Amino acid sequence: MARALITGVTGQDGAYLSQLLLDKGYEVFGLLRRSSSGDVIDERLRWLGIAQRVRMMDGNLIDLSSLLRILQEVQPDEVYNLGAQSFVKTSWNQPLLTGQVTALGAGNILEAVRLAAPKARFYQASSSEMYGLIQEPVQSETTPFYPRSPYAVAKLYAHWMTVNYRESFGLHASSGILFNHESPLRGIEFVTRKVTDGAARIKLGLATELKMGNLDAKRDWGHARDYVRAMWMMLQQDTPDDYVVATGRTTTVRDMCRIAFAHVGLDYEEFVKVDPAFLRPAEVDVLLGNAAKARQKLGWEAETSLEDMIAEMVEADLARHRVRMG
Repeated sequence: MARALITGVTGQDGAYLSQLLLDKGYEVFGLLRRSSSGDVIDERLRWLGIAQRVRMMDGNLIDLSSLLRILQEVQPDEVYNLGAQSFVKTSWNQPLLTGQVTALGAGNILEAVRLAAPKARFYQASSSEMYGLIQEPVQSETTPFYPRSPYAVAKLYAHWMTVNYRESFGLHASSGILFNHESPLRGIEFVTRKVTDGAARIKLGLATELKMGNLDAKRDWGHARDYVRAMWMMLQQDTPDDYVVATGRTTTVRDMCRIAFAHVGLDYEEFVKVDPAFLRPAEVDVLLGNAAKARQKLGWEAETSLEDMIAEMVEADLARHRVRMG
């Protein structure tokens, strides 16, 4: 039975990846960071009905000794590094923590794999945010990076360390440069979930308006369930490499609001208000990915449309609030 170790296992991607790997017959281990909110930490895994099937390992990305211990114990065939301080806005408020976890944490897990499990195949969760102030209208694996947030800078370090360990030590290490991917399991602090939750609250009479930042920012949004499938596909290749994973379609935040509110029969313009407090110090105006390499080499395609994804998210938020309302 193949064994996989996932950092960030309790996040959106970690939960969907765990589900995918369990369905394929893997034994799944998750790195669990000690938290005082332990009673809710596996909420996403419970949502998918798999919490009891993932074996949690006590450790932390910023503690190399814990990573070495876990890798020696688990001896995984595949390691997926999804763990990070991954909220862009928070990275300006906590830039050094973001660097420690998102950047140096990736260096730690790479070093631990090199020392304790060099035959394991490694996946690094890179990010489209690394493109930042875009140097080309459509971004591919060869587009120059221009990060515009501490989060993106940290991800860029992790990305190049992965390339470096692949080339220097012969590790089977691949990076997925994933464009925005969402789902009902997305954290409430992210813009897509903020929109779908806001539409649900207003529809149910729990709120009267939704305050937003830049409505004209454009993103290439896909479903996390599709994107974790690309992660797994990368580690099944004979040769490690880096791949852009994207839908090739860009949409404004404004249009996302329109779609979400229309799903519950409302006009977003009546409820969505722009609040300067939600604007970023340095905005990334547009991201649009070219996933031709992933299509050609991996045979990967996005299967869920933006409209279907938003509808799924709105319905999940409606269901959550109805449960709370009794």
